[in-house]
Amino acid sequence: MAQTKKKRRRKHRGTQGGRIDTRPARGRARSRGEAQNRARSRTNQKKGKGGAKTPQPASWSNALKKGGIAAVLFAGILALMGQNPIQIIVVGVAMLGFYVPLAFMMDGFFFRRFVRKEAEKRQERETRRTGGAQQPEG
Repeated sequence: MAQTKKKRRRKHRGTQGGRIDTRPARGRARSRGEAQNRARSRTNQKKGKGGAKTPQPASWSNALKKGGIAAVLFAGILALMGQNPIQIIVVGVAMLGFYVPLAFMMDGFFFRRFVRKEAEKRQERETRRTGGAQQPEG
């Protein structure tokens, strides 16, 4: 017996409601420039969503918070080990005195490193933009 239904030859792009999708297919980019632009837009979207935080300048309030968290955790570990409560308080205060300046110095170090790297990137972009021509100093 002969087949009654012919297989469709082309993909139907319409929806059940009758709307036809006019957007181009989301497959491969047609040209190298289009592919580069698409990749750039993807990386820009990623940076905005959950990229690395930019370091803030060092502040004593942030250092006190970080040092306080570290001292409380350390004191909690000592409490779990069954140490004397007076010893725990003394060691906690000593840890606070140690961690607060350390946190302040680390924040300052990371911020200075970030600023230096950003300046290098900016200089690199400027050099690339001007074609490597040196700017006259003075």
